[in-house]
Amino acid sequence: MADTLSHKIVIVGGGTAGLAVASHLKKYDETLDVAVLEPKDVHYYQPGWTLVGAGEMKPKATWRPMKEVVPDGVVWIQEAVSSFDPDNNRLTTATGKTVGYEYLVVAAGIEIAWDAVPGLQEALNANVAQSIYDFDLAPRVWEAIKGFGGGTAIFTQPKPPFKCPGAAQKITYLADDAWRKRNVRGKTKLMFFAAAPGIFPVKRYSKTLNEVLKRKAIETHFQHHLVAVDPEKKEATFEHVVTGDRQTHAFDFLHVTPPMRAPAFLKESPLAGEGGWVDVDKHTLRHVKYANVYGLGDCTNTPNSKTAAAARGQTYVVVSNLVTDLEGGQGIAAYDGYASCPLITGYGKLVLAEFDYNLKPKETFPIDQSKERRSMYWFKKYFLPWYYWSVLLKGGDTPMWPLS
Repeated sequence: MADTLSHKIVIVGGGTAGLAVASHLKKYDETLDVAVLEPKDVHYYQPGWTLVGAGEMKPKATWRPMKEVVPDGVVWIQEAVSSFDPDNNRLTTATGKTVGYEYLVVAAGIEIAWDAVPGLQEALNANVAQSIYDFDLAPRVWEAIKGFGGGTAIFTQPKPPFKCPGAAQKITYLADDAWRKRNVRGKTKLMFFAAAPGIFPVKRYSKTLNEVLKRKAIETHFQHHLVAVDPEKKEATFEHVVTGDRQTHAFDFLHVTPPMRAPAFLKESPLAGEGGWVDVDKHTLRHVKYANVYGLGDCTNTPNSKTAAAARGQTYVVVSNLVTDLEGGQGIAAYDGYASCPLITGYGKLVLAEFDYNLKPKETFPIDQSKERRSMYWFKKYFLPWYYWSVLLKGGDTPMWPLS
């Protein structure tokens, strides 16, 4: 490979958003020169890890070799990005290669900050703490749930932003169900700590979820986030997000949704705004300074929930506007902040939350999605994985046209 490369459209990131954009672009025009930079050789279906942690899905169902999911005709550059030079329409890879572009799409994802909580990495290494937020760790969650014999069980949710905001409570509800089936829930104190002021920001769904918390007798501590873990003492320390007051609790089971942050190579780049996120217009997803740069997915500063469903909604906007740019126009397609959280409330039960920037419900089905439904659980368990691999990553789904 030459030390200097150039492609018409360069996409940074081979995750959900990056591959979906690449597929749609090639579907629009198979002759387009599109390249994807992605150092990993495996692509993960991360929404499945909650079900892996609950014993409802096999780990092997949540990954594919990257070479099998990169769209036909797209150049896969198996490199990480080290820096951006948007003033000169180029970037540099970790091995020192220069990649030029006419258009850049940044879909670099989010970085899990395991090191942001003192003692957490040590607790995970010692199998004292658990987390569904990693392919290798998710199966251990189910083993720990099965092996739990009672005591104090703590589940955590950090300060935003973090991907799949509903996952922290979903695994809590599933663990509760699993322990009830094994008759150990009666000797278990189940505690849920969240930095948020309530269980969910959309009232239509929070009403149902608060009823679930009451039914399951889950002790909630809102506006508290995890700040330290002592793996030897098996203690977790929490801090109130407003007062700064701290409290420490001994635990027998600990599941952590870790803090997250913008990837380092983005944070330090000219593309970054406050917090290190790609600085885009929240509707057009075009960079606020560089008109030939777009951003989508977990790496941007758009104030929506960071979910695969959000990436899906953003894909159409980015592709529509980018293609309009290619044709000499000015793309005006707008993203409304759509996000979806399939909130599993137990085995065979799910509330399908869908909403926009204004936290206004945007429901897909002609039913009351705020109710717990078995049909929506099957939708999550069986339909969505198929849809992800067979439709979303392959450039299928609803049409994006007209472009203006």
